[in-house]
Amino acid sequence: MKAFTYERAGTPAAAAAAATAKPHAKFIAGGTNLLDLMKLQIETPAHLIDVNRLGLDKIEPTPDGGLRIGALVRNTDLAADPRIRRDYAVLSRALLAGASGQLRNKATTGGNLLQRTRCPYFYDTTKPCNKREPGTGCSAIGGFTRNLAIMGTSEACIATHPSDMAVAMRVLDAVVETVSPDGTTRAIPIAEFHRLPGDTPHLDTTLRPGEFITAVTLPPPLGGLHIYKKVRDRTSYAFAVVSVAAVMLPGGKNRFAFGGLAHKPWRVEEAERKDTPVAVAEAVLAGARTTPQNAFKVPLLGRMLASIFAQAKA
Repeated sequence: MKAFTYERAGTPAAAAAAATAKPHAKFIAGGTNLLDLMKLQIETPAHLIDVNRLGLDKIEPTPDGGLRIGALVRNTDLAADPRIRRDYAVLSRALLAGASGQLRNKATTGGNLLQRTRCPYFYDTTKPCNKREPGTGCSAIGGFTRNLAIMGTSEACIATHPSDMAVAMRVLDAVVETVSPDGTTRAIPIAEFHRLPGDTPHLDTTLRPGEFITAVTLPPPLGGLHIYKKVRDRTSYAFAVVSVAAVMLPGGKNRFAFGGLAHKPWRVEEAERKDTPVAVAEAVLAGARTTPQNAFKVPLLGRMLASIFAQAKA
């Protein structure tokens, strides 16, 4: 790990300002992803801004009947909150499907959204990687691709986004609130928050330089049956091969978002107008670009949707 300087921010706006005042600065809260990347020298921030004391650790009702989740709410607390378990159960289930209890105790809502890919070539500093070093190439293309993306890929990157929480946030139409270094605020729909790789796979999100996440808001409860299914290589502490966040609503007005398929949580709203799992899968996977190693994700997703439809009818 390389040497770095450190400070504690006093307000969200001050944290954002500090991030632009010093080059190569990073925010740190739980550090469950950043510290690992620093140890491997994948991330080499010259300055760390500790945001843990900003008071952004509350879950509060919004005037329209939704919830506002502070960026520093720990994953354990979010998953256990009675309002989340009752009205946004898909989110609680997604959180409990991710990481370990110890990591959930430290990981934050904001940090979870900002997780970097677990592509093995991103973590292997001996291999070229456009996400790690733009313009060097993508070792995954033509390499080991079993857990990598089949949707929204580009010639520059086929990595997947690792978060379970973000997939549930996507199906719920969450909104990410931010503050910029000049104190201005933004509300970014979760659909617009994460990027597809295109020619700039090193840019994971639409955040601007120094912009700091302060909260995530959830709209009023949808009702219906909430399901989160995750297929992984072992039963705990493993990232999704494929995951599905589903809200099954009366009258067939269902919602689906998917993990393990793309560089961002994947949702195709046109597919939600279909009334059979086969039709939904076909619409979701239109344009899929598979390799011999990850082509199994196509029938796997179909089987997962069939299971969800069957559970909803039971």
